[in-house]
Amino acid sequence: MNEVTTKTLRLLMPQWQGGNLPAYHFGAELLAWLAPPAGGPVAEVKIDKPTTDTLPVEGGIVAKSALLAQLHSAQDVIEQHAPDKLVVLGGDCLVDLAPFAYLNKRYEGDLAVLWVDAHPDVMTPEHFKHAHAMVLGNLMGEGDPEFVAAVEQPIPPSHVMYAGMDDMSSVESAILGRLGLKTATPAELAKSSKPIIDWLKSTGVRHVAIHLDLDVLDPKQFRSLLFSNPASPADQWANVPQGKMSIADVVRLLSDVAKEVQVVGLGITEHLPWDAIALRDMLRSLPLLGDAS
Repeated sequence: MNEVTTKTLRLLMPQWQGGNLPAYHFGAELLAWLAPPAGGPVAEVKIDKPTTDTLPVEGGIVAKSALLAQLHSAQDVIEQHAPDKLVVLGGDCLVDLAPFAYLNKRYEGDLAVLWVDAHPDVMTPEHFKHAHAMVLGNLMGEGDPEFVAAVEQPIPPSHVMYAGMDDMSSVESAILGRLGLKTATPAELAKSSKPIIDWLKSTGVRHVAIHLDLDVLDPKQFRSLLFSNPASPADQWANVPQGKMSIADVVRLLSDVAKEVQVVGLGITEHLPWDAIALRDMLRSLPLLGDAS
């Protein structure tokens, strides 16, 4: 019997404009350095270098033109490799738009999406201006038409479920209610993966793509998150939902999912290593290091 081989593409996409935060760029690069060696091809989507310049708001979206150009570059890279599976190391959450749209087309709609995140990412330009909070809506065919155009085959809401989300705005809640999207809170997943496994079985799909936004983790246990920025005012994130899951719970959940269906996509996003950034900047300022020629 001939053994079936699959190709897994590892895609580095250090995009930062979707969240308008330059630190996402270095966070993605460090994430790629920390990851185990790849067993297949590795490619990088070229991203404009971070800048402190004010990014333009275009059609209600910050840096829309740059984001669309980078989206199309990601599509080109993926199509060139034509992988069976994708690992995406980002960057802001918008990096999963092209890869997950590709996978849904690749498997002809036989794809579920598990969105492991503290936030639903279904906002529209009407309510928010940062595109990283719109990506899942785009994948389901909603939101800005130019981003939605990248999704040839929208993912039906019945094939989407959230893990680790505990709260949301009234606007987000209304969207989730209208679409009938399912959720499992950190408390529900603390000891068992059953809510997710039951949903997967109900869909009948054989493949799953997993979006892992690191902000689903409890910031008291993992500090490389937006909410842990030492430069932020003490009350800046008071009204923004923060993650409550442990690393152990996330690993157990995703391992349980992999036992039920084939994981064909894994996107890891929103890594913000504030201590590493501070150390990097300090080293650049030290004698014999910062002035080395």
